[in-house]
Amino acid sequence: MPETTPQPSDPAATAPSAGPSTTRARVSRRIGGITESATLAVDAKAKALKAQGRPVIGFGAGEPDFPTPDYIVTAAVAACSEAANHHYTPAAGLPDLRAAIAAKTARDSGLEVAPEQVLVTNGGKQAVYQAFATLLDPGDEVLLPAPYWTTYPEAIRLAGGVPVEVFAGAEQDYLVTVDQLEAARTGRTKALLFCSPSNPTGAVYPAERVTEIGRWACEHGIWVVTDEIYEHLVYDGTIFASMPVEVPELADTCLVLNGVAKTYAMTGWRVGWMIGPRDAVRAAANLQSHLTSNVANVSQRAALAAVTGDLSAVATMREAFDRRRQVMVRMLNEIPGVVCPTPKGAFYTYPSVRGVLGRTIRGRTPTTSAELAELILDEVEVAVVPGEAFGPSGYLRLSYALGDEDLAEGVGRIQRLLAEAG
Repeated sequence: MPETTPQPSDPAATAPSAGPSTTRARVSRRIGGITESATLAVDAKAKALKAQGRPVIGFGAGEPDFPTPDYIVTAAVAACSEAANHHYTPAAGLPDLRAAIAAKTARDSGLEVAPEQVLVTNGGKQAVYQAFATLLDPGDEVLLPAPYWTTYPEAIRLAGGVPVEVFAGAEQDYLVTVDQLEAARTGRTKALLFCSPSNPTGAVYPAERVTEIGRWACEHGIWVVTDEIYEHLVYDGTIFASMPVEVPELADTCLVLNGVAKTYAMTGWRVGWMIGPRDAVRAAANLQSHLTSNVANVSQRAALAAVTGDLSAVATMREAFDRRRQVMVRMLNEIPGVVCPTPKGAFYTYPSVRGVLGRTIRGRTPTTSAELAELILDEVEVAVVPGEAFGPSGYLRLSYALGDEDLAEGVGRIQRLLAEAG
């Protein structure tokens, strides 16, 4: 993996201070070694260029381009007037919301859990971090199928763990096998991170592969942290399969992560959750009581309206995403040297651009996907995320959660630019 030793964005931040403490870094190595979220960085750069009046089209952001449904916003507005929401509430989440998440989970995936097995977190990212902080001791290894979401390895490292990449490329439709996982397993393996539908690839594991991996994890006493945030965004008749449902015996060593961000276009509301065995959830809630206390009550009330409502909003979004998905895949595969598997879920494509690297384009010869992404932004003002953010070089991630016209224009610009490759 490129960038296996991330460097701080500001080298001066870890420089020794003057005076008696000359051997002490100003910022801890633990925090100084974290890399910036590449997806947020690309999105921020695109927005900054747009603010300057540049006609930039951004494929970096992983969020729906739809507003939060009106009935959810109405619930939040009403919650602002309730005095109870102006004060602290239980750190693990509003009791009504925890119960509603348990009911929603049974409805949507078939997993039956009690409300006390639910911890409400400040977005899915906090659930990811707290899952690993709860499970890992220093040196514990976590098997990390790659390509992976950029936050996973950093959350593992923050918890003292060691991410162990298990790579599956385009030729495998980005799906790892049990044999690959077994080859990477050691005596230090504590957990497996599993994400289906996948960010960044859009790959969806079929139920039989989910079952096979779950049984393998059970056999070897390995915890599974499964991220199900994209559960409702699947296409072409694909069926989402939840690992603890497919493998019930895994329930005691499995944490399920989810949230309202993608399903209900609520990325900015910051409500996620963790589901798992009571002792693990209790420990994570104890951590959260010191870390952030409760999630903002108005956001929790909005999430309550979301998870107790129907799924008509996501059905509308899914129809638009499906249309855009098909257009993007077709256009990308028309580019010589680009291979784009058809994603079955989420709202991303993850084309291999290895056939483009090493070719000269407008006087520049990119040899990595990071260099290619920079060239694309500089030359045609289209922002994409390079594969280095998610694992090996040679790939790009493009989100199709943007308007149809911008999508066609943006990919069209990339087509015309890469057609010049010599």
